[in-house]
Amino acid sequence: MSQEQDATVIAAMLCTMHDTCMSTKTISLKLEAYERLRRARRHPGESFSEVILRAVWPNRTLTGAELLELCRNRGPSFSEAGLSAIERAKESDGPPEDKWGRD
Repeated sequence: MSQEQDATVIAAMLCTMHDTCMSTKTISLKLEAYERLRRARRHPGESFSEVILRAVWPNRTLTGAELLELCRNRGPSFSEAGLSAIERAKESDGPPEDKWGRD
């Protein structure tokens, strides 16, 4: 057996050993979500767990109540000129970049 074949056998054994020890959870997905996960894989052997773990989400977001309290305590954050500039920017703004690299 060649070194390459040895490495393939060892890799397969390690993957099998890893899979048997890994706990799993079954989830339901809409077909669109499944297709996005499938397209986001870097290679056919990449698991959906690996794809999801590559995604980046904010660690903490404010609740609506927290944001309202913050705004009440801080007062107005922008001048009228600043608000006008924001409105002009919004008119020319496009959708955000898709972190899943949708086709």
